[in-house]
Amino acid sequence: MAVAALLRRRALSSSCRHDVYIRCLLSYSDLHSLVNSANLRFWRGYHNSGKFDFTDMTHPHLWYPNAREKKRKVFLHVGPTNSGKTHNALKRLEASSSGVYCGPLRLLAREVAKRLNEANVPCNLTTGQEREEIEGAKHNSVTVEMADVTTEYQCAVIDEIQMVGCRTRGFSFTRALLGICSDELHVCGDPAAVPIIQRLLEATGDVVTVQYYERLSPLVPLKTTLGSFSNIKEGDCMVTFSRREIYKLKKKIEMAGNHLCSVVYGSLPPETRTKQATMFNDEASHLNVLVASDAIGMGLNLNISRIIFSTLEKFDGVCIRELTVPEIKQIAGRAGRYGSKFPVGEVTCLDAEDLPLLHSSLESPSPIIERAGLFPTYDLLSVYSRLHGTNFFHPILERFLEKAKLSPDYFIADCEDMLKVAAIVDELPLGLYDKYLFCQSPVDVNDDISTQGLIQFAENYAKKGIVRLKEIFTPGTLRVPTTHNKLKELESVHKVLELYVWLSYRFEDSFPDRELADSQKSICSMLIEEYLERSGWQQPGQRRVLPSLQKLSQEYDAPQLRKYFPEIDARSK
Repeated sequence: MAVAALLRRRALSSSCRHDVYIRCLLSYSDLHSLVNSANLRFWRGYHNSGKFDFTDMTHPHLWYPNAREKKRKVFLHVGPTNSGKTHNALKRLEASSSGVYCGPLRLLAREVAKRLNEANVPCNLTTGQEREEIEGAKHNSVTVEMADVTTEYQCAVIDEIQMVGCRTRGFSFTRALLGICSDELHVCGDPAAVPIIQRLLEATGDVVTVQYYERLSPLVPLKTTLGSFSNIKEGDCMVTFSRREIYKLKKKIEMAGNHLCSVVYGSLPPETRTKQATMFNDEASHLNVLVASDAIGMGLNLNISRIIFSTLEKFDGVCIRELTVPEIKQIAGRAGRYGSKFPVGEVTCLDAEDLPLLHSSLESPSPIIERAGLFPTYDLLSVYSRLHGTNFFHPILERFLEKAKLSPDYFIADCEDMLKVAAIVDELPLGLYDKYLFCQSPVDVNDDISTQGLIQFAENYAKKGIVRLKEIFTPGTLRVPTTHNKLKELESVHKVLELYVWLSYRFEDSFPDRELADSQKSICSMLIEEYLERSGWQQPGQRRVLPSLQKLSQEYDAPQLRKYFPEIDARSK
């Protein structure tokens, strides 16, 4: 791919060419003043010799002085999926005078904000691409990367804490765990995370209490496979791990019997995933079977009767491998949601050869998480770059990570994607903080369209200081996909629009077309949903106007919608 080659070339040239610029330009007295001006005063606490080693990351709890001023009461709520652990933590959050929920997904953050607001607890929503402020709110529901470690709260909740062990996002959970300044901190997740959480919090002086939960509804691993696709029944969820397999299985199920399928997978827009899940849950809907990837493992409330694994292998971006015990348990545990019409969950496979691994995984505890992710703060990288007299981000980040010193309880986050972006932005006349923000952006570097979007945004920002969306995207040109490749392309366009919105919240004056990007994102979602409807089996004359399209037509002029849905008039008659 051309973009991949460009990234490799830039990464190599950046690391070689710019290394000559790394040189020490600061005196000893400069270092002291720099430490005092860069929120790094904590360094004095464990560098009494007066020597500064900014690659020393052995005491990350000291990066958060506000939290260290409190003796927090930390409650670990741990147990399997469907055990009520997060529900209990959220009840405490609802009862608090101020608080924050930190979740791994936008869908979860939105769900919690909705729950609190419906309980008459005003709650803001803050994610990378969304800001919804409620008048008088003292509660916030955020994605974990957006956690504010400077504000004081009475209560905080961190969900899915086992993700501290995630190689790419674990450091954000570590930051929230160590940095949130609250009287009470409720941490929810898998029991496998308990030992590492206890070790990390030994250094903070917090008081830690562990509460274990049992599953509220039974989960029954079946001894037989599905057999024929004619055995599919209402409430079933077929799980597979690629877009093409999802649509192949959807077609097979719909051709085999009296069922139509919703689909859920990671590269679908979050709004589309939510709507597909809602239609699956709706008893009045004609979509009563779900075909999904492991994206159902968290973030969506689903009324699933039976999980059916089409395979227990997946491609993880590097190689095809077997699912891990935690992955199998997380997905299987979605069956038999407590309080739903399917109080007993079942789980099985398509292939009889997979049954032994499925059964053994469900009977096994998840492997203990040994280490938590860590990543240097911007302040550390900024001082390190000034110390070496360069603002080329790629060599600074690479050199810092090579020399970083950690305690045995931590690992450095996987920064491969960030380094690829750094190689791109180092070619541009940008300041270090601007480069840092572009490197933090949610660009999919394995997607050529998404990467090209980032490159154009960064180049236009560097040249003009302002980035108009219409310079790279023409509203009115999108169409309903007609093939899987066109669907994938539209999903990529949605990623570019989301990237623009994300950047607009960091460079507010320079990315002024957020409203346009949001509206085009909505159009993208509608077009994808239209494709999903058209791809389902249906009798002639049974086409319908999507509820989401009806809602959209109230928000935008009909002539504008006709560009995307030329048959809208006929459908409305």
